[in-house]
Amino acid sequence: MGLPRARESGRDTPPEFVYSVWALPPDNLALRLRTVMDGLRLEFGGPKFEPHVTVVGVIALMEDDAVGKFRAACEGLRAYTATVDRVATGTFFYPCVYLLLRPTAEVVTRSVLTNH
Repeated sequence: MGLPRARESGRDTPPEFVYSVWALPPDNLALRLRTVMDGLRLEFGGPKFEPHVTVVGVIALMEDDAVGKFRAACEGLRAYTATVDRVATGTFFYPCVYLLLRPTAEVVTRSVLTNH
């Protein structure tokens, strides 16, 4: 669920981890996206990972706090449509192609709830 942070947190303090929340596409779309991603990776290199939309970027929390925030954010959550607003490229972790979502109320609300 999370990766240990690089710094030590002390013997009496629970370890802090980094978390992110991903939305996964339906299986039929994930298969199509994997095919595109595999082609791009063959041509340009880069890591292999599952197609996803990052709902909440990397955030450092204690495990109990992360689980509590995630459960609170999921309360009453219903499926919603996310629309791609534009395509961008960047090198945050690796050279990547990003599908930037239109910041609708549903998208922004969930991100805000899980980041606080």
